[in-house]
Amino acid sequence: MNKRVEVLKTYKLYIGGKFSRTESGRYFKLEDKKGHTVANLCQSSRKDFRNSVVVARKAQIAWEERSAYNKGQILYRIAENLEGRKSELADLISAERKLDKKKADEEVNDAIDTFLYFAGWTDKYQAIFSSVNPVASSHFNFSILEALGVVSSIMGPDNNFQQLAALISAAIAGGNTLITLVPAELSLSAMTLAEVIHHSDVPAGVVNILTGFEDELLEHMAGHMDVNALLYWGDKKETVIKIRELSESNLKRSVFWPTEKNRARSPYSIYDLQEIKTTWHPIEQIGGATSAY
Repeated sequence: MNKRVEVLKTYKLYIGGKFSRTESGRYFKLEDKKGHTVANLCQSSRKDFRNSVVVARKAQIAWEERSAYNKGQILYRIAENLEGRKSELADLISAERKLDKKKADEEVNDAIDTFLYFAGWTDKYQAIFSSVNPVASSHFNFSILEALGVVSSIMGPDNNFQQLAALISAAIAGGNTLITLVPAELSLSAMTLAEVIHHSDVPAGVVNILTGFEDELLEHMAGHMDVNALLYWGDKKETVIKIRELSESNLKRSVFWPTEKNRARSPYSIYDLQEIKTTWHPIEQIGGATSAY
């Protein structure tokens, strides 16, 4: 009797609230520490990235206009749903990154706590980072934060699942929409997280997750004219240099988080993906009293 052939799962891309195959038809295999293939993964193309930008741009304004309270509810909902899939995620992390089960369990717990952490910051970061500025004229001068818009990101092979959770949380807590390219070492857990996000009230297009290779997509992510910022979370100096050079041509914000830098839980992770808007408001003197109008 012939040995049964195992049917391996092929993980799709997550674009615009849908799980779709790469338009190129390409895929790559992921092996465990014993050399056994555990899954097939789509290899994203330039077209997949461009499609992600279109849906992210369409979703961004409506997402930013949602209340801080509602954004916090949705991040909390992601944490709730992750809690129910802890065991499955730990097994996937153990396979993709060749970790023992205990470390994988800790990583999943840290990721859940990270979503909860940023859920609590959605209605607080404005109070921390905004200001009333002193001026020498009859004006009020306010500085507040606004989302950059569409943020694309590249994660290096040394990143973990908690850092992926922090990246997604920080980007969307501040009103941005996100397109992230994850390496093979994070692909299984990232696409399982996409399944959780899909069922956690996150509007279509707010989070888009691609699997593939940095060398192929970096130039297009840095050069795309409808992307407001590119975040690189990694340590390759040549990647940092290339992003700086390519982003200068279109004035794209470049954000760099070295792997060892503690950005997993920090309100400054939200701040890095914001721009400062300053408003001047005249003051009218009425009978010795000051009044803004």
